Amino acid sequence: MAGNDQRRGAVRKTNKKGATKGSGGQVRRSLQGKGPTPKAEDREYHAKFRAKKLAERRAQGRHEKEQDEFVVGRNPVVECLHAKVPATALYIAEGTAKDDRLSEAVYLAHNRAIPVIEKAKHEMDRLTGNMMHQGIGLVVEPYKYATVDDLIDRVNESGEPGMIVMLDNITDPRNLGAVIRSVAAFGGHGVIIPERRSASVTAVTWRTSAGTAARLPVAREVNLVRTLKRLQQAGYQVVGLDAGGDHTLDTYDGTDPVVIVVGSEGKGISRLVGETCDTIMSIPTEKWVESLNASVAAGVVLSEFARQRRTSN
Repeated sequence: MAGNDQRRGAVRKTNKKGATKGSGGQVRRSLQGKGPTPKAEDREYHAKFRAKKLAERRAQGRHEKEQDEFVVGRNPVVECLHAKVPATALYIAEGTAKDDRLSEAVYLAHNRAIPVIEKAKHEMDRLTGNMMHQGIGLVVEPYKYATVDDLIDRVNESGEPGMIVMLDNITDPRNLGAVIRSVAAFGGHGVIIPERRSASVTAVTWRTSAGTAARLPVAREVNLVRTLKRLQQAGYQVVGLDAGGDHTLDTYDGTDPVVIVVGSEGKGISRLVGETCDTIMSIPTEKWVESLNASVAAGVVLSEFARQRRTSN
C-alpha cells in the first residue's frame, strides 16, 4: 500500500541490485592496460618456464662436475703428475696389481704432497663414471684458461714464429685433447677455443692429451672473429682448413707466424670465421675420402709446417 514505507520499521522494496549510481570505478579499472605480457619462460605456469628451470639445474650440475674432474689410466695419470697438473687427490683401487707406472704415480704424488687414497673397486667405478681407470684416478682442479694476448706474449718470449691452432665448432673433448697433443708435439704455441658451443678442457681432454694440456696454454675467447683480427694485427696469417680451399698444403709456406683454423668434420668452419681467414687451404687426399677428422687434419698441417721450419733453419 502506498505510504506504508513511512511508518516506523518499514523497508522500501526495490528490484535494483548493487549501487544505484555508477559502478564504483570497476569498469574504468578493467579497461586499463596491465602492461606487457611476460615472456613465456617467465610465467610459472608455462611449459617454457619449467624447461628453463630444468636447463638451469642441468647447467649447475655440469658446473659442479667440472669442479671435480678425474684423469684415469696409468700413463695419463703419470704424465699429468710429471707435468705438475694441479691435483687434489690420487685414488687407487683396492687390490690393483702394482707395476712401475703405478709405483711412479704414488711416488710423484707423495713428492707433491697429494693425498693418496685407497677405494674399493666399485666405489672407484662410481667416482670415475665407470671409465677404464686401470685402478688409478687423479682428481684435477678446474683448468685455468689463457687469453689470446697470453699466447702472443708467449710466442714473443720464445723468439720463434708463432704457430697457433684455433678450433671452431669442435664439441668432442677427445678431439680437443688430440689437437692439444699434436700442437705440443710439433712445436706449436697454443690452442684457441670459443667460450660457447665448444668442447672444454675436462678429464677426457686431459686423458686424450696425455698431460700435455698442462704445458700448452689453451685460450678461451668469446668472439673468434675478433680474436682472429687481433692475431692478424700482431702479424699472423690466418689459414682455414677446408676441402674446397683455393690453396693446398703442398704449396703453402708455413714458416711465418700462422693461425690454423680447424672446423668440425660435419659443419666445417663457420661462415664469419671463414670470411676472416686470409687463406682457405685444403689437404691433398684420395678423391674417394670425403674428409678428415679435425684432430687428424690439424696434425697433418702441423707436421708439415714443423718440417718446413726445421729445413728452413
